[in-house]
Amino acid sequence: MHARLFAAALLTISFGNPAWSQSTPSHGGHGGAGGGDGSGCLNAKISRFMPEHLAIVKPGSEFSFAVSGSNGPGHIHVSIKQQPVAVQIEDKDTFYLVKGKLPDDLKNTVVRISVKAKAKVSKCDADGGWLLKVSE
Repeated sequence: MHARLFAAALLTISFGNPAWSQSTPSHGGHGGAGGGDGSGCLNAKISRFMPEHLAIVKPGSEFSFAVSGSNGPGHIHVSIKQQPVAVQIEDKDTFYLVKGKLPDDLKNTVVRISVKAKAKVSKCDADGGWLLKVSE
């Protein structure tokens, strides 16, 4: 009788202890869908910057970039010198193509095109951009 109670107690303790149980931890980074933080979120990503980083451009030049993993066109915000910039956003099924123009009054300066793309989960948002040298 004591052996049965001992075996039952041992089984209860072993399955109740997380170090001994066979539960598997969440690995949000597997399959490229998560950020590795276990939340299972799809990180927003900003890429395909045109013109490329540190390119020399003229005032009023066009720029473009791609955003994937965003919550939609209304959740992509672009600014230059902390001023919002009007952009056109095209849905390309797996990403959004964002196009805009530099302000005409920017001359002989370096500007950062700042981009914020909100994802469905706020800790998966993207905040990035790139620098351009404006001539004239």
